Amino acid sequence: MYFVRRLIFAIPLLLVISALAFALVHLAPGGPFDRERAPASPEIERNLRAAYHLDEPVWKQYLRYLDGLARGDFGPSLKYRSHTVNDIIAQGLPVSMLLGALAFGFAMGVGLPVGFFTAARRGRWEDFAGSFFAILAVCIPGFVLAPLLILVFAIKWRLLPVALWGGPEHMILPAVSLGLYYAGKVARLMREGMLSAIQSEFITAARAKGLAEAALLFKHAVRLAVLPVVSFSGPMLADMLTGSFVIENIFQIPGIGVFLVNGALNRDYTVVVGLSLLYAMLLVGLNLIVDFAYTLLDPRVKYE
Repeated sequence: MYFVRRLIFAIPLLLVISALAFALVHLAPGGPFDRERAPASPEIERNLRAAYHLDEPVWKQYLRYLDGLARGDFGPSLKYRSHTVNDIIAQGLPVSMLLGALAFGFAMGVGLPVGFFTAARRGRWEDFAGSFFAILAVCIPGFVLAPLLILVFAIKWRLLPVALWGGPEHMILPAVSLGLYYAGKVARLMREGMLSAIQSEFITAARAKGLAEAALLFKHAVRLAVLPVVSFSGPMLADMLTGSFVIENIFQIPGIGVFLVNGALNRDYTVVVGLSLLYAMLLVGLNLIVDFAYTLLDPRVKYE
């Protein structure tokens, strides 16, 4: 029942998000037809606005948008006039999902072992090296890391392609650029969780009974230590699945992020609102999955 209530409460939340996004994009200066290659005559612009119902009051446009949304229609794109927002989502979302999944795998594959071993070797050189890596990863933003990786691995050493999206070799630099920051966050969360678990009463009792240290760490402490990482993984995965705007633009990846940035620049109202709503839906859904995963990892967690 808890998860059903969460799903029901998500509906008004998404409505509020859609209303705010709709109002904000309409309040922004400029319009969707300001950047036409050839200046349109007033009559042509009036016809365009009438065709897309932009001559109606904003509240009436929003109700019309909700009517289409109830039927699963995010509306037409005002910039790419042969495409709907549904077409853009169908084209860009799989690319962003693949990039996000690769970055997520990199973040977990690097962050979890680093956090585990820094806690297991607390106070030794491995702890200091791992902690330094985590701090460095968190402090270097993706828009700085991506050009550095391109300069070294693509331009200087010519090991990987500079940009675009094709075979597996095109995915390495974007995935590392997007995932390294989160790898640092995961490493820090895992280290803190491990140190807290190691100092818990049941670990102390198990150690007093003579249980091997390796079994304590790998079998018992990890299960508690990973809970903060699981909690963080929902928003992290939602952010990755929708793609990083900066990373996608740097590597010219045709994902959701590129369309959202271009939509905001071109005042493509339906694209901006539709993709913002998609992001909110992913965030709500993934947080719900995280809550469910909590109950599987820790039976003491109960939702009422």
